[in-house]
Amino acid sequence: MRLIMLLPVIALLVIACGTEKKATKAFQLGKYQTAIDLYTKLLADNPQNGYYNYMVAESYRLSNRLKDAERYYTNAGGRGINRDTVRFYYAQSLKSNGKYQEARRELDELIKNTTAQALKERAAAELEGLTYLEKLNGSTNYYRVRNLELINTPAAEYAPVYLNNELYFSSNRGNGKIYEATGTPYSDLYKVATRGANVDVSTVQALPPPINDPIRNEGCVTFTPDGRIMVFAKGNTAKKNGGEDVDLYLVRWRNGEWSEPVKINAPVNVQYRGENATELERNYGWDSTPAFSPDGRTLYFASNRQDKNAQGGTDLYSAQMDSRGRFTRIRNLGPEINTPGNEMFPYVAEDGRLYFSSDGHPGYGGLDIFVVNRRDGKNVVENLGQPMNSPGDDFGIFLFRADRGFFTSNREGGKGDDDIYTFVNEDPNLKVVNYALQGITYFKDRDNNLQILPNTRVTLLDANGEPMQDYVTGNDGKFLFRVYENEDYNLVGESEGYLTKRQPWTMKGKSVDPSTLKDLVTNITLDTIMILDRKAVNEKFVLENIYFGFDSTDIKPEAAKELDKLAQLLIDNPEIKIEMGSHTDSVGSFDYNIDLSRRRAESTVRYLINKGISPDRLTAKGYGETQPIARNTNPDGTDNPAGRAKNRRTEFKILEVGVVPRTIQEEAGEIYQDEEDKYFRD
Repeated sequence: MRLIMLLPVIALLVIACGTEKKATKAFQLGKYQTAIDLYTKLLADNPQNGYYNYMVAESYRLSNRLKDAERYYTNAGGRGINRDTVRFYYAQSLKSNGKYQEARRELDELIKNTTAQALKERAAAELEGLTYLEKLNGSTNYYRVRNLELINTPAAEYAPVYLNNELYFSSNRGNGKIYEATGTPYSDLYKVATRGANVDVSTVQALPPPINDPIRNEGCVTFTPDGRIMVFAKGNTAKKNGGEDVDLYLVRWRNGEWSEPVKINAPVNVQYRGENATELERNYGWDSTPAFSPDGRTLYFASNRQDKNAQGGTDLYSAQMDSRGRFTRIRNLGPEINTPGNEMFPYVAEDGRLYFSSDGHPGYGGLDIFVVNRRDGKNVVENLGQPMNSPGDDFGIFLFRADRGFFTSNREGGKGDDDIYTFVNEDPNLKVVNYALQGITYFKDRDNNLQILPNTRVTLLDANGEPMQDYVTGNDGKFLFRVYENEDYNLVGESEGYLTKRQPWTMKGKSVDPSTLKDLVTNITLDTIMILDRKAVNEKFVLENIYFGFDSTDIKPEAAKELDKLAQLLIDNPEIKIEMGSHTDSVGSFDYNIDLSRRRAESTVRYLINKGISPDRLTAKGYGETQPIARNTNPDGTDNPAGRAKNRRTEFKILEVGVVPRTIQEEAGEIYQDEEDKYFRD
């Protein structure tokens, strides 16, 4: 009889065990909504179970529904679960629900009690952020927002992009298969005709297959300025390796239709290549939310890749696109912008300012929209404040004019999940001044005439030597950069067969006072040129201002500046070895001049070695008066001071041009371009 009574209990335990296994597997596969449904079922019979509550809370957090996680974090706990981590995410969920004082109390307690330094620092940053919000709320805000009701549905509409009087956006409004991570249909890409924010809802249509796939998520589209290249994010199917990943795909507009999507390979999408793959190839993950720069040459995107520069969560990266559509020079945007939290949805406006969304910078809860302003050569990240931001998720901004645009929010009062909003900036003092630096790359032919040098990579460096933008010139040799007022730069030119050259350029003294301008947007273009020298054995280059005192080998300050430039040139061109040659005029004896010039050449070599140049790359040679480039005396025998001054010179001559080993990353970048190369050739 007792055995009969125990049988239902045993059956319930077996069922519960089976349900927990299914829930755990769903969580591990990223099917968070399925995991929520199963763990919630278990909680119905055991509502105080700390582990089940924790797994539901984590499932909500990892599927970007942090506000729904609050009540589950309240009861989360148990063996193997870090209480401090739970408290941190609980504080974040409180903040996402607008409960700022409660969040502050939790963070205070966490800082007092945790021994995890990294967590303590994040909690302190969150506390500072709450204080920052109080100040932000006290400042004047000129943004006005409204829900774009015609386009929104009870489903999610997000990531708006405006191009040629059409609004592109992502939505899961379809009635197809359910995506188990969120419990909603898979998302697709759509477009609708619009003039600014006036949409013609009757024209809404999904983009055609194979861009949209019924069992994959598509979203977050971006275009080159001419609209002929589109990059978008697409999730993989669970049937393929890396089914939980999201990658970036590229299509081209050809013959009135979009081409077959091609997955952009490394180094943009980091991917797994089998059991025998290298560590670099094994490093695969989530790459999404792409955005082209206004000139279409730089692609910004978010990634959770684990490289040495990653700050944590998802970080923002940039990649340069060349004329063949290949992406190179992947760069993490750095700790000024990226945080241990999540940064995503980058967007670069026509004025060159970077907008993005983050839950790591001080915000109201969830994702907030931020803008990066340049001040005194530094990036300053600023929260756009309310009403652009809310305790919910605010992201995916796009400006179709300098003072108005679109963004996405799941704030209270919307029509459904994520909604698209439109906004206008009514700041009466808003004036946008866009500064551009345009130039042309040249080389000198054998007759010393300037000729255009195509296919040259020109890089704009800031005052600290950090790269800001890259540009590869076409047949016209032209390059173009966005520059900012009161900043110093260096331009670096690189081309096959030519010495890499670095030259300074400044915006100081070249800016205008915005208050004197009448138009909302003013574009100012400044000009420069860059001349590259041939990289060939026996090529000679005269160094200016290398002067010595009478019978002296001491390096004067003026000469030191020029030798510093030469040291930088040698650093930028590690494949060359040079001869430092010193020359004199004919005053003095022949032997004296040979000896003096040798000692002066050796002095310049010692200076370069002290600047870090390897001695085996340098040779000193004194030529005395044996190689004049001008007459020391006039035809009538009188002295020729101008000629003698030209002869008293210091030159360097290229003795050898070697080969610098390529980095693993450079080689990998080319290997992974094979698929794209074939695509663009075809």
